[in-house]
Amino acid sequence: MFQQLTILGPGLLGGSIGLAVKQRKLAKRVVVWARRPEAGDQAVQLGAADATTHDLRRAVAESDVVIFATPIGVMRTLAEQLRGVIRPDCIVTDVGSVKYDVVAQLGALFPRFIGSHPMAGSEQAGIEAARRDLFEKATCIVTPTEHSDKTALQAVHDFWKALGCVVRTLPPQEHDEIVARVSHLPHAVAAAVVNVVCRDDGKALNFTGPGFRDFSRIASGPPEMWTEICLENREEIGRSLDALIQELGNLRAALANKDAVELKAMLKRAKHYRDELRFRL
Repeated sequence: MFQQLTILGPGLLGGSIGLAVKQRKLAKRVVVWARRPEAGDQAVQLGAADATTHDLRRAVAESDVVIFATPIGVMRTLAEQLRGVIRPDCIVTDVGSVKYDVVAQLGALFPRFIGSHPMAGSEQAGIEAARRDLFEKATCIVTPTEHSDKTALQAVHDFWKALGCVVRTLPPQEHDEIVARVSHLPHAVAAAVVNVVCRDDGKALNFTGPGFRDFSRIASGPPEMWTEICLENREEIGRSLDALIQELGNLRAALANKDAVELKAMLKRAKHYRDELRFRL
């Protein structure tokens, strides 16, 4: 059990961390810092924190663990403000979905920083959407470097496992490559497909079934957050889009050539991989 755990940013992930930590009694005291005081007050009212403060330095001064649960672009600014305020023995982590720059920058400021990415978000946002079971059976990718503090790494690993996550480890650069394909690309594609379907007047939405609703769900994610993610990981997403465009080109050619053999092979290959995924969930 930690004496005090501080969450910077009580949104969906930050609020869910607070709820899960409180439920599992992983910290004697949970403090949240929020830019909007009403968000911090709501976190306390919902049971995601014991206390809230609008004073950034006060929020972290006595903490054993500090979790950056803010948008990625805000993390750098906050980290600079907390240089020398967070204790040297304090464990610091984050929940950002892009890791290379975050790990480089925060790792240079905090000796016990370990990057984390719980793959447990949703199309919803805000403390109102927080759930104490959000991390159950979710994958959390931890992204240490060769310079990472080994004790801090073990503590962060154990923390996410205690919240119910399946914890995996990747170098920051490899994390960004893989997550671009399995998370960022699907979101971009879902958004593009919805825009194509609604290109005229949205009339086609009156005829959609559960397949389209399931496929397009993630397109409802917060545009501001996803704009930032796409720009932060633009090179890897760009490479993933190039690969997708090539695959779509092959599909287009198969249709144009009435090539049933190639078309069936592509669909069969996709079904095989997707069916394999069922056994990994």
